[in-house]
Parts: sequence; structure tokens; C-alpha cells
Amino acid sequence: EDVNRLLNMVSFLKKKGVAIIFISHRLKEIFEIADRYLVLKDGEQIDDGWISETNPDDLISKMVGREIQQVEPQSFFKEHKEELLRVEGLTRNGVLNNINFSLYKGEILGIAGLRGAGRTELARAIFGADPIDSGKLYIKGEEIRITSPTSAIKSGIGLVPEDRKGQGLFKNLSVLHNISIAKMSLKKMKWIKRKNERTVAKNYVEKLKIKLPHLDVLVGSLSGGNQQKVVLAKWLETGVFILFLDEPTRGIDVGSKSQIYNLMRELCQAGMGIVLISSELPEILENCNRILVMHNGEISGELNRADATEEKIMKYAVGGV
Repeated sequence: EDVNRLLNMVSFLKKKGVAIIFISHRLKEIFEIADRYLVLKDGEQIDDGWISETNPDDLISKMVGREIQQVEPQSFFKEHKEELLRVEGLTRNGVLNNINFSLYKGEILGIAGLRGAGRTELARAIFGADPIDSGKLYIKGEEIRITSPTSAIKSGIGLVPEDRKGQGLFKNLSVLHNISIAKMSLKKMKWIKRKNERTVAKNYVEKLKIKLPHLDVLVGSLSGGNQQKVVLAKWLETGVFILFLDEPTRGIDVGSKSQIYNLMRELCQAGMGIVLISSELPEILENCNRILVMHNGEISGELNRADATEEKIMKYAVGGV
């Protein structure tokens, strides 16, 4: 609603003769209101032209420097039928009510819903960041009790939070220290072998294509996309095999989005299970094998990717059946 109000105001100002430079990663907005485009990449002007003479795929290719291949979830997901996580009757009074679902090896499970539906609260409750009133959790068929994020990590669960700057990173510490810090909570001894720490961080920087001048740069100085890659590197280093991603591509560029999508698929091919929480329905539809929709703290619907559409998801999201 607020986005529509903003775009209407921009259109109103345009009709009044105001010249507007509109900077956005959201191509839908660009194609709705812009007359001309200018593409920047790594500080350089790549291309410019008339919106009427281009299309979203063409612009994305210019933004990332290569063609983006759209991959259907079915082409990289194999039904292992090996349950990694089972949630039964998870309830937090006034927030979550009787949540039940399973996550399987090699699967990307989407959680959709409107703001306030309880998606983030569900991830935090399973991760031990928020208390629960009742319910059971099972990891690989064995019931576990998670009382804190540390116990969740030890059980193999990681969480990339919606607020990466406030909850996912220590902005005043280096990339080097941020990558190793979560694994520190798993060790009884807190001695750090600096040489090993640097080698590990360097490997993740190369693997995830994190752009930075050096490992000792403060993580808060990096772009949103590179910060998110550092958060992912932190969890990969802990060895978790269940990963919750809460709005993982919010506020990052199209190129980094594509890299994160590819990484998700690679991790699933290696046997990890991923829960993707996103407000972007195209992101959910492009990447997920199954989709749970939440409304008012409950799961209001479940869809297989083959049957899912934006219309069906939204119907469940507003409480329809």
C-alpha cells in the first residue's frame, strides 16, 4: 500500500514537470514509472536507453554482466524423503498457533504471508531466540529441546535474520572475525588460531565471491549483498544442515540475488534443507519446492510448486481457504 502511494506521488510530480532520478533494484517499479534507464555496475556506466526499447531480462543481464538462467525448482531438487526437521504443535501464545510442518533433505521450503503473519516469529522460535509455550521439535527423527540459539546451532540449525545489520553481523568487527564468530560458540576452548581463521575466511570470500579490499575491513562498510554473503559464510562454517533464510535478498542488488539463489541450490544438492521466508512472491515461486502460507500466526495453506501461483498464495495469505 505504501509502495503504491509512493509510486503514485512520483507519477504526480512527473506530470507537474518535475524531473526525477529513481534508483531501485525493483525492476517492476522501473518499468511502471520510468521513461529512460541507466545501468551502473561496479561504479561504471554499462548502458542507457529508452524503457520502451528494453525488457526486464535484458536489464538484468546488463546489471550482472551475464545472462540470468531461470532454473525451475524441480530441476535441482530430488525427493530424498529424508526428514531433517519436524515441527509439531509449535505454539507461542498470541503469536504462533499449532504450527506443524516437516523439512526434507535437499529441499527449499518457502514460507509466504503478509507482514505480521508470524513468519519471522516462527523462525526465531525454532532457532531458540524467542520462547515457546508448547510444541515439539525433531531433528532427523529425534526429539530435541532448543532453549537458546547456541543449542540450535549445536543441533544443526542456522538463521540468517531479516535484520542482517542489527542481528546477523557485528558491524564494528572485521569480515575475518564475523565469519568465524558463530563457530566459536560451539567450542569449549576459546583460543583462536589466527592463521587458520584467516585461511578459512579467505576460502569463503573466494567461494561466495565476496567483494572487499581485504579480510580486515569492517563488515559494516560493505554493500548489502556482500554483507549477506558474510552472514551465509558464518553459518556455513558452523556446519549447520538446516538453514532458515529470512528475507535473504532484501535490499541487495540483482547480481548478488542471483548468486545467493545459486548458492541455495548448491547447498540443497549437497544435502542441506533450507527454509526460505520471503515477501517477494516471484522469489518464492522461483526457488521453492513446497510453499507454506501463514496468516495470523497459523499455517493457512500448503502448496506444491507445480500447483502454486501468486493468486493462490495471496488467497491463503489473507485468510482464504
